[in-house]
Amino acid sequence: MKKSMSPAKQVKNLFYVCMIILISSCGEERMAQRIVDNAIQAHGGRNYENLELEFDFREYHYRMKNNGGLYAYERVFEDSLGNSIIDKLTNNGFIRTVNGDPVDLTEERENAFKSSVNSVFYFALLPYRLNDPAVKKKMVGSSSIGGVDYQVIEVTFEEKGGGEDYEDVFYFWFREDKYYMDYIAYSYNTDGGGVRFRESKNPRIESGIRFQDYNNYTPNKSNTPIHELERMFVRGELVLLSEITMDNLKVE
Repeated sequence: MKKSMSPAKQVKNLFYVCMIILISSCGEERMAQRIVDNAIQAHGGRNYENLELEFDFREYHYRMKNNGGLYAYERVFEDSLGNSIIDKLTNNGFIRTVNGDPVDLTEERENAFKSSVNSVFYFALLPYRLNDPAVKKKMVGSSSIGGVDYQVIEVTFEEKGGGEDYEDVFYFWFREDKYYMDYIAYSYNTDGGGVRFRESKNPRIESGIRFQDYNNYTPNKSNTPIHELERMFVRGELVLLSEITMDNLKVE
């Protein structure tokens, strides 16, 4: 007759299993952190910390200043009546001015404008923002696209400090040899939710920082899992939705 395991031994074995899982998880997080650190260095490193830039994206003009973590993001445009509108996001909050005068906004509209402005600069400065306090990183694995080897990192966000879109999930493909960020995939929950896959193009160095434009792809089905996007891209199954370009870029 087979002797059953004592409760004490069961607890001991469970403890060992938990320790193995914990050690493995910590190792993956450290590896992901190392890759992100190297990618930030490859794309500009400390040059991000004191930076002034401006560019055009679609119908808007964007300006930014970053001084050791003190930032000011601006979106400048004219409405259909010719009014000059500036949306400004800083460490202290958000304000919209019309012809130089501050305007009152509902909380919903303020959050929408703030999220929109922040999103543009977030993508423009990647991978710099991947070391923000709310960011959680872990290894997904390795892959090869077009004969180039990549390390794939998953990024999620803490609710505290993660912004309105803290439930978004990102995948980043970093080249194993140069740590360049060549591809991005993400899932989002706003406007009914969906996923996107971005392919970098037109890389250029301005004031020591690597800037990139992107081809923005979407699958035919909005509920496609994010981990399927790489395979679909390689097979040519994604649809080119738009081009993400930073036009008339100026950096100081």
